[in-house]
Amino acid sequence: MGYSDTDLRAAAKAGVIDSASAEKLIAFLAKREPGTASGGVAPSKFDAAHLLWYAGALIVIGAMGFFSTLAYSQMGGAALTATAIVYAVVFAIAGHHFWHKSDLQTVGGLLVTIAVSMAPLAIYGIQEEFGWWGKFGNPGSVHDFYAWIKGSWVFMEIGAVIAGAVALRFYRFPFIVAVIAVALWFMSMDIVPWIAGNAHPDFELKRKVSIWFGFAVLVVAVIVDYRGRDTDFAFWLHLFGLMAFWGGITAAQSSSEFGKAMYCVLNVALLIVAVILMRRAYAVFGALGITAYLSHLAEVVFKDSLLFPFALSLIGIAVIAAGLLYHRKQAAIGAWLTENMPQTLLRLRPAHAR
Repeated sequence: MGYSDTDLRAAAKAGVIDSASAEKLIAFLAKREPGTASGGVAPSKFDAAHLLWYAGALIVIGAMGFFSTLAYSQMGGAALTATAIVYAVVFAIAGHHFWHKSDLQTVGGLLVTIAVSMAPLAIYGIQEEFGWWGKFGNPGSVHDFYAWIKGSWVFMEIGAVIAGAVALRFYRFPFIVAVIAVALWFMSMDIVPWIAGNAHPDFELKRKVSIWFGFAVLVVAVIVDYRGRDTDFAFWLHLFGLMAFWGGITAAQSSSEFGKAMYCVLNVALLIVAVILMRRAYAVFGALGITAYLSHLAEVVFKDSLLFPFALSLIGIAVIAAGLLYHRKQAAIGAWLTENMPQTLLRLRPAHAR
């Protein structure tokens, strides 16, 4: 939450704080270096420059991974690894240079993120060169890493997680966690063959592993949130953890209406968690789940009911009204939660939600 000099002087004029304190606070904030509270990059505004920086970084990452072709893989394992290492070293050096310029830390962090994203490619080259694919064999070209679920990709994902963790030790840049989170999301799928002991596990096992793996990532995200200070390092963990957890639950094949109703209840619980943790991602997935359940009611249970569309419209209007009420009373609701929530749950809330 940001405040301007005008806000602080207005507060002094209204008698909330005295004028001397307001001027001292303005002077203190003017001298304060960005990111000194947590050792991380300062929160940045999302302007045209930042849009270009992030777009450029994503283009480089995509060019070296998602958009690579079979011809790229035919360079040979040694050449692939050498290319990835050269890219990683060059971008890491450039990132280190910009990281120590207070107004260009975002650029430095993005360049370091690019360097981290080279880890899977370097490991792929080593595996290709020496045939170290494990018991599931050669999984295909580099591009297939982003397209197919195969047990042999696990080593690349482990490498990405380790590289990201090392980078975070020296460069406290939240977007690095995005690489780690994507690798963990892929791992939640590619680890299933190892658990099943065969290359083609059944769908139900995939679904269960996705749920529990996603749940574990969410627990880690809450811990990171709880221990966090000024910089949001948990956002990507929450997002991809929810994708694995919610996706696995949504993929369940329940034939009973009770089971589907319980699915709706779970999504309502996600909305409550969103309020407690102050994380919009939970609200997004919860809303999607509730919408899916209501669509089921419209298509199956109340298919021929004339009144159902009108009733559903009223529900939608009620949800919007609830959102408006929460927006207006957000501070009061937060204060009520703080006063009435059990201490056990209160201690689990991240710093930004207290």
